[in-house]
Amino acid sequence: MAKRRRLGPARMTDTPQEGAQSLSGPFGRPPIADVAGEASTAAAFNEMEETLRTAREEGLLIQKLPLTSVDDSYLVRDRIAVDPEETRALMESLQMRGQQAPIEVADLGDGRFGLISGWRRLSALRALKAETVLAVLRKPAESSDAYLAMVEENEIRVGLNFYERGRIAARAADMGVYPSDAEALKGLFPTAPRSRRSKIGSFVRIVRALDDVLRFPSVFTETSGLALAKAMTMYPTLGAAIRVRLTAAPAEIAQQEQAAIAEVLAGIEASSTAKQVDMSKGGRPAKDPPEVVDLGAGLVAHVYHDNGRITLSGPALLDADGRSEVLQKLHK
Repeated sequence: MAKRRRLGPARMTDTPQEGAQSLSGPFGRPPIADVAGEASTAAAFNEMEETLRTAREEGLLIQKLPLTSVDDSYLVRDRIAVDPEETRALMESLQMRGQQAPIEVADLGDGRFGLISGWRRLSALRALKAETVLAVLRKPAESSDAYLAMVEENEIRVGLNFYERGRIAARAADMGVYPSDAEALKGLFPTAPRSRRSKIGSFVRIVRALDDVLRFPSVFTETSGLALAKAMTMYPTLGAAIRVRLTAAPAEIAQQEQAAIAEVLAGIEASSTAKQVDMSKGGRPAKDPPEVVDLGAGLVAHVYHDNGRITLSGPALLDADGRSEVLQKLHK
């Protein structure tokens, strides 16, 4: 019997067999699959690009912008005083942890952005000579929306004092963002009770009369500011008289400025009281107005020489601690 020939494994060669199908044949990848794959990839990239564009425009995407591209004069800022200790703490935090919260900006075109909120962070980064800032893009429909966003951000993060609230309301009205001071108060502080808006409106009166001559407006407390606004209503010439005094002798410190205001007010009050007596109607002779003495440290004395009476007034007496300190000195 003849021996059978044992079959070995097939030998692979680099030369294709005659009649073998090409890669696009029945056993290869058809061209239509390549076209479909490319179309799917392009669609995915387009979708991603559109998603990023929408997120950027709607403020959902944090961007890194050159610090020099942000214009902080886009809005009239509502903060007029910055605590040095708070600024130092913020700068230390930025150095250790970096910027944790983005600022808000509006696109001004040509690679420029207007600052809406985050002025303290922007200023601290500039002081640190940073090159970039993290920001989210906002698209306020109107200027009033941008101002409202700024006020809300500062109210939440730091808290504005009454003078700052009154000042931004007045400036927003001046720029035509709102038709009047009253509308500015409603638009910028929509959730505030009516009584609170009324108090801010009282500070608007002070801003209108004195903002350009006051050097230390942030020291006004709610109580002292409301008292001054009330006095300005009672004595229409008071604002002009204070302007003359502060323009002629600008204060070097806050207490000096408040004492000057108290002195002018005391003089007008005394003059008004003297004029109330009319001799032709049987009134008693008008008394000489009191001598006004600036005792310093926010305290003013009114000396009545006709009866030996002395009264004290001034910002040092506006709070309980100040009054207690003055009384302790008088008891010594």
